[in-house]
Amino acid sequence: MSRFLPELPDPTALDLDAPDAGPGPLGVLLINLGTPDEPTPAAVRRYLGEFLSDPRVVELPAALWQVILRLFVLTRRPAAVAPKYREIWFERGSPLLVYSRDLADAVAADLAGRGLDARVRLAMRYGNPSIPAGVDALRAEGCGRILVAPMYPQYAASTMATAVDAVCAYAARLRRQPALRFMASFPRDPAYIEALLEALRTHWAAAGVPDRVLLSFHGLPEASVRRGDPYFRECMTTARALRERLGADGARLHVAFQSRFGAAPWLQPYTLPTLRDWAREGVGTVDVMCPGFLADCLETLEEIDMQCREAFLGAGGGQFRYVPCLNAAPGWARGYAGLIARDLGGWA
Repeated sequence: MSRFLPELPDPTALDLDAPDAGPGPLGVLLINLGTPDEPTPAAVRRYLGEFLSDPRVVELPAALWQVILRLFVLTRRPAAVAPKYREIWFERGSPLLVYSRDLADAVAADLAGRGLDARVRLAMRYGNPSIPAGVDALRAEGCGRILVAPMYPQYAASTMATAVDAVCAYAARLRRQPALRFMASFPRDPAYIEALLEALRTHWAAAGVPDRVLLSFHGLPEASVRRGDPYFRECMTTARALRERLGADGARLHVAFQSRFGAAPWLQPYTLPTLRDWAREGVGTVDVMCPGFLADCLETLEEIDMQCREAFLGAGGGQFRYVPCLNAAPGWARGYAGLIARDLGGWA
């Protein structure tokens, strides 16, 4: 035998009747979008470089887009965005990471309370903790079966699909692959809609019912929808389900889209111009909620609660109230754990 080949065990010496160790505990990998490691230009540059290089996120020819990205976007945008991150940064770190970790911990506790032997880990599609690190952590704990749960109620190729892509790409490099399942989007699942309803009702019980409620979803290029992305339809599905559960108060709900990037047309109406128009119309009190984000982040805490607040009040609006994301609210943590437990069915 060549000295470059390892010696293999004698098949006759193997105990083929030994009991199988089994697939071990269940693994659950929660995946959110991502965040810089620090609120500094260098960290923001690293994060944006990874995020905006994903062809699922920017659907332009790579040769053209990389020139624009490297010469223009990454030379200017990090310095402009880093101060915005500093304004919202928690002592424990990025709000997105902090709230996502809290939700992961709450889900783990709930699954344990249901009698499920499960290990829950959090990963970010871009940045840290990475998807490979999350998969490896679950495998190190003996998880031979992993449910991947991207934290997006509405499906978009630029969020849900790229998370699935990344998990599969890493699994393709493994010698021993775990069994994988992927959670689907849940735009009208009762647990999710009831959590949104509870957030609004609790807010109104303390502060009163507003004149209008704006559901602000993250934007998406119109071209993506024309190519078949179901995101717009699923956002409207969420809005319709919540409007129905609110009964008469559902007439107060309106939908807009935020966080436009680039010159191409995105889903409309846009959030900030809508709020300015409402202020000029004399709308008194406005509540803004972001149902597409499960955890508060730059796009909700800075863009909505700071920029949009300033725009609405500056245009003559009366009162602007931001309704926080579901984050790790107890009712939502139970509901989300229920969705996960359902998708673990047959494994549990």
